[in-house]
Amino acid sequence: MVAQEFTVDLDKPLVFQVGHLGEAYEEWVHQPIVSREGPRFFESDFMESLTRTVWWAIPSIWLPVICYFVLKSVRMGHTLPEVALIVVGGVFIWTLLEYTLHRFLFHIKTKSYWGNTMHYLLHGCHHKHPMDGLRLVFPPAATAILLVPFWNMVKLFSTPSTTPALFGGGLLGYVIYDCTHYYLHHGQPANDVPKNLKKYHMNHHFRVQDKGFGITSSLWDRVFGTLPPLKVAKKI
Repeated sequence: MVAQEFTVDLDKPLVFQVGHLGEAYEEWVHQPIVSREGPRFFESDFMESLTRTVWWAIPSIWLPVICYFVLKSVRMGHTLPEVALIVVGGVFIWTLLEYTLHRFLFHIKTKSYWGNTMHYLLHGCHHKHPMDGLRLVFPPAATAILLVPFWNMVKLFSTPSTTPALFGGGLLGYVIYDCTHYYLHHGQPANDVPKNLKKYHMNHHFRVQDKGFGITSSLWDRVFGTLPPLKVAKKI
């Protein structure tokens, strides 16, 4: 009963409050507050700064890293057309990883104190405050840590000379994903393709939050049967 009666104070740092919601967290986090101003997460100014990232930091930091790894495969003897094909393969692998992480990790159901707290930091904050422009892209420090297991995963099914370009392609896919995600929330597309993609993603946030897990495309939603119902999507 304590968890059901707990009320989150939006004027105080949120991270260590949300865990107290218990089973009520799932409903609370999927009731979005549409405001460009994000909430405060931590009392500590240093910890708070680590949760905020401007969108342009993503390409600025990671595109040079991508170039380094792609050129590494070139220096190891691959032709430019070969490397280009490998990079495209890496981008394609990312699209599946993007879908899988979003569906099975970012939307995992939690009810324990630390489960709620970790989920809120990982993705719940984005659903609660979907227009918070400084928490739309993944913090570079966290990305750097996650790149280590991603590198090791790529090495498992590629050769020493193709691993760098494949890794670079996957990282490029991530950069495209994060920039696209920011644009879908804050851009004003004029053409049909980005317009439809924006509607598709807004549908995930405000209508059917357990469907439509693709960000850069609906490809894997079609493959795995998680497309949102058409009648609901048309209301957006």
